[in-house]
Amino acid sequence: MTSVSADRFADDYWSHKPLLSRAEELGQDFGDLFSLAAVDELVADRAIRTPFVRMADEGKLLDVSRYTSSGGFGAEIGDQLDSGKVLQEFAAGATLVLQALHRTWRPIADFTRDLVADLAHPAQVNAYVTPASSRGFDPHYDVHDVFVIQIHGEKHWKIHPPVHENPLRSQPWTDHSEAVARQAEGTPAIDETFRPGDVLYLPRGWIHSATALGGTSIHLTIGVSALNRWDVVQQLVAQSASDPALRSSLPLGFDATDAAALESLVQETVDALADQLRSSAERPDPIGDRLTRTLRDFTQPEPVSPISTVEALASLDDSAIVSWRQGLVRRIDESENQVHIVLAKRTVSLPGEAAAAVRSLASGEPTAATALVDLDADSSLVVARRLLREGILVLR
Repeated sequence: MTSVSADRFADDYWSHKPLLSRAEELGQDFGDLFSLAAVDELVADRAIRTPFVRMADEGKLLDVSRYTSSGGFGAEIGDQLDSGKVLQEFAAGATLVLQALHRTWRPIADFTRDLVADLAHPAQVNAYVTPASSRGFDPHYDVHDVFVIQIHGEKHWKIHPPVHENPLRSQPWTDHSEAVARQAEGTPAIDETFRPGDVLYLPRGWIHSATALGGTSIHLTIGVSALNRWDVVQQLVAQSASDPALRSSLPLGFDATDAAALESLVQETVDALADQLRSSAERPDPIGDRLTRTLRDFTQPEPVSPISTVEALASLDDSAIVSWRQGLVRRIDESENQVHIVLAKRTVSLPGEAAAAVRSLASGEPTAATALVDLDADSSLVVARRLLREGILVLR
């Protein structure tokens, strides 16, 4: 998705500086991912509801009543996208934002799961549909990294260096709005027109704004909520709660205005915390587990087809091909006589002889339901049925 190698992107650009890759360098236009026709389908036919959609005009969000309504008899919920209202607002210059397309548009959902697997960071996708010569939002920065893919039309972007580097999710651009506005008046780092197939990588904190040119513009913004060192710090501090000294109460009558007493307390606490952090560094597995849970909590696995799966279970035979459900974050443990698939809120256990089959399936390779590793045909079918029913495997 960029014009440089994965290694060079990781070393020179990731979290450091923007990268604009032109369509001719990439050799693709992403038309199979999203399109103008896809926008019309989502607006007209999918009964999209808030907060999966919003509209803005010159940087200001419109009241939802201006573009939503009830769906009529049998669908009276009042926050459904109203295609007629959207037409009026879009024709008047408002930008349409389709949010969380990784949940509502299958090609983007599949693309996002693959991207998350490559990046090992959570990601989500919005589409910005802007009428001619319209600016959707004021200059601002995001608290997550983004990849911008121009899908349709042209849009002129201005990118400025950050005024607050590597912002956390709790540090929005509005905390620095005056500095952002001043920075946006300076010379841009990037001042370019994007055309279909162009891709921009933008680290969090970089200031940006965009204006559509000469016709409707559609671009995708892929937000990457990068796990960061502050996440590790928080996990380390949380782990330090196991130390009784760090859980102890302050002295009775402690006076926080007493400079000497406060200095002594802080120094004692820092020393105790440093000892605990050194101990945590020697056993980092719990922190790794917590970071894995964070990724899992922000990542949706591949959807399953519940009805057709249940229908297929009774007639499963050697023609059935199964594979691990993509994006399903898991841990596989083995005890003396069992293999355990540890999921977000439950653990699925199988006899120990299925361990090799489970580990092979977890690699992602499609496999015949009757030919799982180290199992005969009958045992393979038993394991395949169980894992299909548990939503761990899917039929291909």
